[in-house]
Amino acid sequence: MLIGIDANEANLTSRRVGINQYAFGLLWALSRVKTSHHFTIYLKTPALPDLPPASTHWQYRILPFPRFWTQTRLPWDLYFHLPRPDVFFSLTHYAPRFCPVPSVISIMDLGFLKFPGQFTASDLRQLTAWTKYSVLQAKKIITISEFSKADIITQYHRSKNDISVVYPGHDPKYNHPSPDIRVLSKYSVKKPYLLFLSSLKPNKNVEGLIKAFHQLIHTPTVSPPSLGGDQEGVLKKLTLVISGKKAWLYDQIFNLVKELNISDRVVFTGFVDEDDTPALLNQAEAFVMPSFYEGFGIPVIEAMACGVPVVVSRVASLPEVAGEAGIYVDPNSIESITAGIKTAIGPQKPQFVSAGLKRVKLFNWADSARQTILCLQTASSVN
Repeated sequence: MLIGIDANEANLTSRRVGINQYAFGLLWALSRVKTSHHFTIYLKTPALPDLPPASTHWQYRILPFPRFWTQTRLPWDLYFHLPRPDVFFSLTHYAPRFCPVPSVISIMDLGFLKFPGQFTASDLRQLTAWTKYSVLQAKKIITISEFSKADIITQYHRSKNDISVVYPGHDPKYNHPSPDIRVLSKYSVKKPYLLFLSSLKPNKNVEGLIKAFHQLIHTPTVSPPSLGGDQEGVLKKLTLVISGKKAWLYDQIFNLVKELNISDRVVFTGFVDEDDTPALLNQAEAFVMPSFYEGFGIPVIEAMACGVPVVVSRVASLPEVAGEAGIYVDPNSIESITAGIKTAIGPQKPQFVSAGLKRVKLFNWADSARQTILCLQTASSVN
């Protein structure tokens, strides 16, 4: 079988997060899986040097085109260039507008429908219209959590049998990385610290985290009796490290730190290079992601792999990801987030670390690739 793949999401930038990170990880996993299938990888621009190398079973087809690539240039090629793929897989939720072969799409989440105010009017129109036609014409849909699957069924009325949940994996470099203080120095970080690592945008609830941190360091008297001497010492020196690129509507995050007068206790690192993230994660006291909405949350499994307790919201996909290893909070309650952080740095910390190391074994890219190929095989045989 010849499998065509739209891999542009993996090729847009070397500073990958979210869907770019998913596309890159799965693309590499597919290139490594032992199979008799062949792959043609479709791109708008030449492949970045860190993408899988071309081989006899793995070929790149570059189709330069300035705009509406999935609407015009890609469909034209699929119709008229031979050999034609037996199935076409998009590592995003945009399928070719017209496709002569069965198509399969990937959907991370439907956040644009849940939080339309976070998008410009033109971006929202495109997301809404292009996702809808892609979902309706796709033979199969791959998503990354049961939570997102339920959303897709509700919003688009597709049969549950048409949607496969394929969990993303994590890079083995996150498994027990060695502490590297040079990374901390590079980003002006000092221990002990809490870490948030994701793009700065409203659904991540960074403002709620900042308010909880402010409460944590200014009201030590509310600490539970079990928070012993070592933990009390941690609280006196604890800083909050907020890492991630600026996405949108982030100004209030920076303003809030100034308003609360905690600029000396909060560090904004900006985007962290992928090679540096394991060291930044594994030296943190805890990883905190009190999001209002997540389709999955890859940083959560990376943190667990690094041996760090994870404090996450009991909403959306996060309980599905963290399982029994998660310390759960209500993202709408500052007190709840504060209490979750205290639990993470308290006497039970080793238990959550151990649970996280066990939990993370469920997520690996080799399994993701095998499950994806099975879905593509099924789609290619659907009439």
